[in-house]
Amino acid sequence: MTPMDDIEAVRPWEDWKSSIHTAVIFFFVFLICLEVCLWIRGCGQKKSLPGPFPWPLVGNAMQLGQMPHLTFCKMAQIYGNVFKIKLGTHDIIVLNGESTIRQALVKHSAEFAGRPNFSSFKVVSGGKSMAFGAYSDLWKTHKKIAHSTLRAFSTVNTQSTKLLEEHVAAEVEDLIQVFLHLSSGGEYFNPFYECHVAIANIICALCFGKRYSHDDQEFKALLGRHDKFGQTVGAGSLVDLLPWLQSFPNPVRSLHQSFKDLNIEFFNFVKDKVSQHRKTYNPEITRDMSDAFIGLIDYGEEKVLSTEYVESTLMDLFGAGQDTNSAALTWMILLLIKYPHIQKKLQEEIDRVVGQGRMPTAEDRAKLPYVQAFIYESLRLSSFVPMTIPHSTTSDVIIDGFYIPRNTIVFVNQWSVNHDVNKWTNPDQFQPERFLNENGQLDKDLIHGVMIFSLGTRRCIGDQLSMLQLFLFTCILLHRCSFHSDPKEELTMNSTNGLTIKPLPFGVSVRARRLRRNQEILG
Repeated sequence: MTPMDDIEAVRPWEDWKSSIHTAVIFFFVFLICLEVCLWIRGCGQKKSLPGPFPWPLVGNAMQLGQMPHLTFCKMAQIYGNVFKIKLGTHDIIVLNGESTIRQALVKHSAEFAGRPNFSSFKVVSGGKSMAFGAYSDLWKTHKKIAHSTLRAFSTVNTQSTKLLEEHVAAEVEDLIQVFLHLSSGGEYFNPFYECHVAIANIICALCFGKRYSHDDQEFKALLGRHDKFGQTVGAGSLVDLLPWLQSFPNPVRSLHQSFKDLNIEFFNFVKDKVSQHRKTYNPEITRDMSDAFIGLIDYGEEKVLSTEYVESTLMDLFGAGQDTNSAALTWMILLLIKYPHIQKKLQEEIDRVVGQGRMPTAEDRAKLPYVQAFIYESLRLSSFVPMTIPHSTTSDVIIDGFYIPRNTIVFVNQWSVNHDVNKWTNPDQFQPERFLNENGQLDKDLIHGVMIFSLGTRRCIGDQLSMLQLFLFTCILLHRCSFHSDPKEELTMNSTNGLTIKPLPFGVSVRARRLRRNQEILG
């Protein structure tokens, strides 16, 4: 074979090797391009969650401070409305801003309807809590029964609503007498405890048909320990997120044990009342909510829930209703004395519509737009439930382009909505007029922007009942009394933290009003 023949023999091999080399390069270029395309596409759908750097063992727990909702607002300015923090070994997603929260809790309601598998949640209401229980078909049935009963007690012009009005009127009358007694001689007092007893008595009357004296020692002790509940189940609870703290003596371990004891005590309190109702139950007469739930759960056509759900439902209502409404009422009294010109304007509207010859009723609500605006502005400014009860995701979901996997704990920052500078003009100022339109009527679209009862599947089912109670308390108290601040005291909006936030102790003096005659008022 000649050298030329060798060259001719090698050339096909080199041509084939060159083709393979070209094909391999093309293949790798194709893979790189595909990876880039997938990465670009993924950035639009599964962006990496931003957030502060977590420290070993404790995560970001030390960064949250005494008011986590305010810390989260500051973090949102850096990381956006969706970001991740770490508490202990748990990854937590924090949601801020109305559009983001509505997207999660309304558009993806089912995906965000879960509750974390927290140890504290398992001891609430005998382990059958609707507010803290896991999302399931059984939970949906439980909610449907509870919601239908509450709606009957909060719809205007029903027999149940009239019963509520009677309870509120009687309770306010007693509360006024206590206020006047504490104010005798020009004294000033902190109204929180008396408001707490009054609201708790309304819940007791609705649930069990019985109220307690403001001086009842057993009832007083029970209410006095109730703050432990909010401190434990609030967002960021170290009891649930850092469970290893329970392994040695420390304040967290003590708090968790107190929380367990409190739930047992509350459950036994409710169980005793329900037992008495079952013994005297008459299907022809609905005396209160205990009878209503016994009828639906014990004797209903579809016995889906066991009888223990009567006690657990009532315990949920009793626990949640007294804490939130007493906090709201205390904030409103603070705002009345902080802004006396607004108090005067409220009384003028009530005097003009209601007059002197009767008490305010639920039917007056549509004719008292400024009173309603005052209530909504009080809820917005105080944001006394700054964070919802922690959620968890029931499936993988994408929010604002961020991928959130199933069983992720989610904190929802309601405060960020109520104090959003892009939504509210001067959000840190108290301006009830913001909720009135140019005709002086309540702006129904704007009031829905106040976020205090959460949204979606886990929205508080007692929202209408709470709003009706707050309306009646506000109207009747202002119809009968005037509230005055201690001139030696500087009033602030500073608060204590928990599941609900309450104003720091402040002094108030209450005086009975001497109304003018109807013709003078109307003239």
